[in-house]
Amino acid sequence: MGQKINPLGFRLGLTQRHRSYWFAKPKNYSKILESDRQIRNCIEIYIRENIRNSSNYGGIARVEIQRKTDLIQVELYTGFPALLIENRGEGIEKLKSKVQNILSPTDKRLRLTLIEITKPYEEPNILAEYIALQLESRVAFRRTMRKAVELAKRGNIGGIKIQIAGRLNGAEIARVEWAREGRVPLQTVRAQINYCYYAAQTIYGVLGIKVWIFHDEE
Repeated sequence: MGQKINPLGFRLGLTQRHRSYWFAKPKNYSKILESDRQIRNCIEIYIRENIRNSSNYGGIARVEIQRKTDLIQVELYTGFPALLIENRGEGIEKLKSKVQNILSPTDKRLRLTLIEITKPYEEPNILAEYIALQLESRVAFRRTMRKAVELAKRGNIGGIKIQIAGRLNGAEIARVEWAREGRVPLQTVRAQINYCYYAAQTIYGVLGIKVWIFHDEE
């Protein structure tokens, strides 16, 4: 019997840290949690509709939210900040206004900052976005996985595993295919592993993409 757990939650407090930082009373906890989810969804939809096209993609590695007494600070970790600050920063201002509109009247102070990642292809979210864009452009999945592995190997990683599930290349029967390069010790708690799940919307249906990247500190 297979027993699976999210690799990030499994290592929370050891090699992983929280993506949201705030304290709330029990009666307000669910509301603030839902607000964080709406902020992340708003950013993802904006990137998908305004930044992603056939030549580039959003490149958002993660979104961290800090809530203080009268301020909400949203930090976007991206490998390609130029995509959001083109045209004298109009992109980031439009994104900020969209996030501002979904906030409650009591949460109107918002600070949105971009943090550049020097090695973007070592981040599983950015790599998964690249794979999804290729699959949505009807590129063969095996070729896409090989290219993604090559991009990741340019950095200092110990191993990578990519898994794609669904109607691959438009096949009638859905199946799961995966590729691995190097070591990916999922059962080692102290292992520095980053993980993400991403859904590609293809004409044949949804393809689920999972990416594990192991950073070997040795």
